[in-house]
Amino acid sequence: MVILYITLNTGEEARTISRVLLEKRLAVCTNWFPITCAYRWKGDIVEEPETVLIVKTLPEMYDAITEEMRRHISYTNFIAQIDVPRINSEFAQWLKEEIGVSDENSSA
Repeated sequence: MVILYITLNTGEEARTISRVLLEKRLAVCTNWFPITCAYRWKGDIVEEPETVLIVKTLPEMYDAITEEMRRHISYTNFIAQIDVPRINSEFAQWLKEEIGVSDENSSA
């Protein structure tokens, strides 16, 4: 299993992407929440609101998920894959069932 940490501009973007990923069985679960982002831009420090989307999925879904992101959003702020070395067996089983992969093809 992996977690994708994705930053977006709004909660509505997160809702849209979440529904697409779940409907296409590319993710088993998503979460999103508002944050404040601070960064350096052209010599200035900027602070602005963002939304973080967390996607619980399998490593082999990364490319398909980034492709869906490009279909629905014209920019990409940040997409990072975070490996999850251990999860509870019940969640791992649910993940495999929902995404539709067999045990021999899964790295959950």
